[in-house]
Amino acid sequence: MNILKKLYIKSSRKAHNIFGDALHILGTDESIYRQARGSRILVYHGVCQNTPTRFNTLFITKTTFEEHLKIYKKHFNAVTLTDFYEQRFSNNKFNICITFDDGFANNYHYVLPLLEQYQIPATFFVTAISATKYDILWNDFLSITGKLGPAQFTFKSEIYNKNRYNKYANNGIALAEKLRQVGFENKVELLNLLDKLTGFHKDKQYADYWLQMTGEQIKALSASRYATVGSHGYYHNDLSRIDTASAEKEMVQSKHYLENLTGKEIISIAFPYGAYNTNVLQLAKKTGYKQLLTTEFNTLQDRSEPALKERLTINPFISTANQMYATIRGEYY
Repeated sequence: MNILKKLYIKSSRKAHNIFGDALHILGTDESIYRQARGSRILVYHGVCQNTPTRFNTLFITKTTFEEHLKIYKKHFNAVTLTDFYEQRFSNNKFNICITFDDGFANNYHYVLPLLEQYQIPATFFVTAISATKYDILWNDFLSITGKLGPAQFTFKSEIYNKNRYNKYANNGIALAEKLRQVGFENKVELLNLLDKLTGFHKDKQYADYWLQMTGEQIKALSASRYATVGSHGYYHNDLSRIDTASAEKEMVQSKHYLENLTGKEIISIAFPYGAYNTNVLQLAKKTGYKQLLTTEFNTLQDRSEPALKERLTINPFISTANQMYATIRGEYY
């Protein structure tokens, strides 16, 4: 029964996407855009030149991103994150707010010039990893190693094997999931081991997929009238799973680092992995963050929290037309 259900869902999703592409070919999507009303915050991650899903499912190509911008410019009303919170919306168009998570250098190289070309604002949620000796997030290091690394390795006396999804696991428990429970100091040993196992970090041929912005690039990004910088934690730890003191310290340090770097007040934070709980929300507000971003509300009651907003994650596996329809609906088939 479960297999039949999965097959039905997959075929139904495919049919809907084909139908959406047909609407675009026939030109009827123009009518959909004209009639659309409402608002949505969108979250992008990495932008690369080609093969966006090579190492993860969060990247899109530069060409695809520009396609999105052209449609936003023509048919949507793009607002800043502050405008979104203050509901300064158009009554005649669908309102969208663009955000980027993770602080990839490709955001600086590819995204910023396009935003300035099309005069569309966006908020970039970055970590403070550039303040350390690292230029890559721990989870990106692990996911790329899953594609390029060995079938098996030993870490902290435990043997990890690569599964069919190129994820390392021990006794059915993913290494990435284990590391979500601990702070950055516990991940450093793994980063050093992975560096020896793959070597990709040294030759830079895959840099578009992992390289983080430098402090100078974050500063230059913030100087653009079309870019706002927000916090994405200090180390990209799961703030809802590490201990309270560490979570608070990380949010405080991240805010101070970015404010010193940009010379601007940092009032927004996008929780890494979209993960939060009541304690994290209270700590974030205590720290001085007024705009709190996730990807999905934990509970229906969270919808009534004025500071907390959810976002729709861009899907790299569908066409631009179907992405626009999903943006308006607020969900994927």
